[in-house]
Amino acid sequence: MRKATIYYKNRVAGFLTETEEGLYHFQYTEEYRENHPHDFITFTMPVREAPFTDKRLFPFFEGLIPEGWLLDIASKSWKLNPNDRMGLLLACCQNCIGAVHVEPVVGTNEK
Repeated sequence: MRKATIYYKNRVAGFLTETEEGLYHFQYTEEYRENHPHDFITFTMPVREAPFTDKRLFPFFEGLIPEGWLLDIASKSWKLNPNDRMGLLLACCQNCIGAVHVEPVVGTNEK
């Protein structure tokens, strides 16, 4: 299982998890839901109590991962398979341009 803390405007918004079965879950924290009910990270993932679940990494998070020559450099630098989308997200998206950034949760990110 691999897990990341998702920050929005420098606040913990929720957690993204990749399960051993290859499912992805994103869930807003209770504190974020209570204090920022209208500050969703993307229109496709409004603030709600129920987790979002999918067999693929959510398109919003896919969009944070580098593409083209920058993806090639990132893949080689961190020795990651370009198809390891969660691995690339964890490695490359800690200092994104924009309001969202991703930080790996230490101790849970073994594949």
